[in-house]
Amino acid sequence: MKDIYIRHIAGLLDLKDWQVENCADLFADGDTIPFISRYRKEKTGGMDDASVAEVRHWVDVFAEMDKRKETILKVIGEAGALTDELRDKIKNCVSSTELEDLYLPWRPKRRTRATAARELGLEPLADLLWSGKSRNPEADARKYVGDKVPDVEAALAGARDIVAERLSETAVIRDNLRGIFRRRRVTAAVTKAGRDSADAAKYRSYFDFKMPLDRIPSHNLLAILRAQNEGFLNVGIDADADKCDAKIYYDYCQEHGYPAGGNAEQIKEAVSDAFKRLLEPSICGEVLREAKEKADRESIQVFGENLRQLLLSAPVGQKRTMAIDPGFRNGCKIACLDEQGGLLYHTIIYPHPPQNEKVKAIMAVQQMLDRYGIQAVAIGNGTASRETEDFMRRIQLPAGCKVWTVSEDGASIYSASEIARREFPDEDVTVRGAVSIGRRLMDPLAELVKIDPKNLGIGQYQHDVDQALLKEKLDNTVESCVNAVGVNLNTASPYLLAYVAGIGPALAENIVAYRAESGGFRSRAELKKVPRLGPKAFEQCAGFLRIRGAENPLDNSAVHPESYGIVDRMAASLGVTTKQLVGNAELCAKIQAKDFVTPQAGLPTVNDILKELAKPGLDPREQASEFSFAEDIHGIDDLKVGMELPGIVTNITNFGAFVDIGIHDDGLIHVSQMGPRGTDPTKVVKLHQQVRVAVTAVDLDRGRISLRLLK
Repeated sequence: MKDIYIRHIAGLLDLKDWQVENCADLFADGDTIPFISRYRKEKTGGMDDASVAEVRHWVDVFAEMDKRKETILKVIGEAGALTDELRDKIKNCVSSTELEDLYLPWRPKRRTRATAARELGLEPLADLLWSGKSRNPEADARKYVGDKVPDVEAALAGARDIVAERLSETAVIRDNLRGIFRRRRVTAAVTKAGRDSADAAKYRSYFDFKMPLDRIPSHNLLAILRAQNEGFLNVGIDADADKCDAKIYYDYCQEHGYPAGGNAEQIKEAVSDAFKRLLEPSICGEVLREAKEKADRESIQVFGENLRQLLLSAPVGQKRTMAIDPGFRNGCKIACLDEQGGLLYHTIIYPHPPQNEKVKAIMAVQQMLDRYGIQAVAIGNGTASRETEDFMRRIQLPAGCKVWTVSEDGASIYSASEIARREFPDEDVTVRGAVSIGRRLMDPLAELVKIDPKNLGIGQYQHDVDQALLKEKLDNTVESCVNAVGVNLNTASPYLLAYVAGIGPALAENIVAYRAESGGFRSRAELKKVPRLGPKAFEQCAGFLRIRGAENPLDNSAVHPESYGIVDRMAASLGVTTKQLVGNAELCAKIQAKDFVTPQAGLPTVNDILKELAKPGLDPREQASEFSFAEDIHGIDDLKVGMELPGIVTNITNFGAFVDIGIHDDGLIHVSQMGPRGTDPTKVVKLHQQVRVAVTAVDLDRGRISLRLLK
């Protein structure tokens, strides 16, 4: 990778040049983000997976930029305009905006007023004006009057069009104007369509809106841009035209010298036209896109953090589970699952209106609890959730069996998906949805990887942000979570295995097929027998896969096979076997990490090995805990200002967090109700965190509930 790119990325991400260079080299060798961050800490200086992913993003960006540079150099070269100075400027660019500015004069464009003027033969006159050499523009213009150019003014107007286009394509002018626009206010004003449309009411607070562009919160900017796309708002930047004209004229004079007499007037007219007709709309669009990119990144960061918290939600583990998808008229769909999430039985009960078959429903549930040895109950949090929870609490549950409320977001998407059809080809969508609810309780990560993260009800403005950047972030987050937890090689679904470093969908299917044929893996080394799983894929994935009951206990740990020899030497130094060492924290504490450093494994790796040996295969997720909503609150009418209630965080945005308090509508804890000015909501609460809140306002007409976070 080029040094200019390495230095730029290092400065951008506050890293050392060598960290970026080593990461780039590892990527070139085919190494994955989880593998690099976990097993190559010596080369990265201990960078976490998020930092490694950021470097990967910029490595890809600059790889694309190099391709773009080749195209640009070729086009300018074919035009005969490629000087050594211009070539060096292009090759040393690290900004796509600067690169496109340099290319702008030669970029193919649609027919313009300047194009028409050139066709009339007025470019030489424009050259005279541009160079400042015309002492008498009117006299010079008379030479061009003829059949196609009726008079002097027409000739000068055409020449000014050419000059205006050149001004609009001058890199320094464009760059300086961007600086001016970035310091101005973004404005929004309602359109006629917005005034006449009921759908525009949600944007009412932006009908006459002004705010400095460098201070506008990301959610506000994304909202007004969405409203603009829907035709309800006109959005712009209130740059001062006179000041911009003066700056353009100054930049021109710095390059060409101050023109005199009539030539100066012609240039000033061209400047004014260039700004109003060409530069203002162009620069305004660019700066708004730049601001949106920043807002996109902020929103995507929140989305990624929410997804991480959701995927790493506490599992209840392998328990026989009764999953209930609640409902009124259509009844409550029930699925009974075994410890591995396999479907044992399903039915529908009708304990709620209009049927009100409570006694029959109680008997049916009691029989299922006894027959299938149910150890946990999962209730979806959709329609009739509170009523179903109240119903289940009237039933005598088996000892140790608890009732949990589970988010249904995305369950309907999963139930109609190809994945669900493959898993349950003989069941309808209602059964599949209930099964998904139960599996989410048992192991949220294993179940939620089957659903597109955009369907999980987290984040903000997910359809408005850069979709490629969003996908990159979400894919990296899922991969990070899966590999942080580790995957049981003998029970994991192909959908979960696909996110393990170095595997992917095709190899995941091959692993599952081999597992079915061989009766399961007995060692990590056996992975090498899987068709098309070569040495590189094995290197990347092996450390993240677990085999319970393996002959070598290290196969059920995060110790990579490449380091097994180090562990054997550690055990030998204590006079014990590897089996005796693994899981024995007391023995591990006697080992001096520095004694086992090798050229291949530095101190960070050896310390990681010791930490893993003390607690092998430790799941980083928290333990699940019970939760109950306030028993006397069932609807928004029951709420009063000042009430203190338990709740569960359902979504986090830049402006606050939404909390389920057990009624149909979630309440909002605005960021101002979380802490001092500048508080980051993602640092205060977590997705699905149990919290206590106070009601600060209730808007019955709009169904809005305002909350304050209690410490």
